[in-house]
Amino acid sequence: MANFVLNAVAREEAVQGKGSSRRLRLQNKVPAIIYGSGEPVAVTIELRQLVKALENNAFFEEVVEINIDGKVESVKIQALQRHPAKNTPMHADFKRA
Repeated sequence: MANFVLNAVAREEAVQGKGSSRRLRLQNKVPAIIYGSGEPVAVTIELRQLVKALENNAFFEEVVEINIDGKVESVKIQALQRHPAKNTPMHADFKRA
């Protein structure tokens, strides 16, 4: 079992893109994508929850469980984009494990 469990909400295609991502960030949410075997899934993660997980260096090495509307995905973080001045996460890429 993974030490890190994140709750996420799936995003529809209508709620994707630059403008939608900016609106999500204003609501303290981080857009993310889960890809790998199968279809890619665009999700939204609470900023506070992601920042708490990022405090531990093991987050970058271990398998993370993401609960998407009741369905659990086992993933590893592939990439993380941060704001250049504030250093807060802006987008996360997860790859299925």
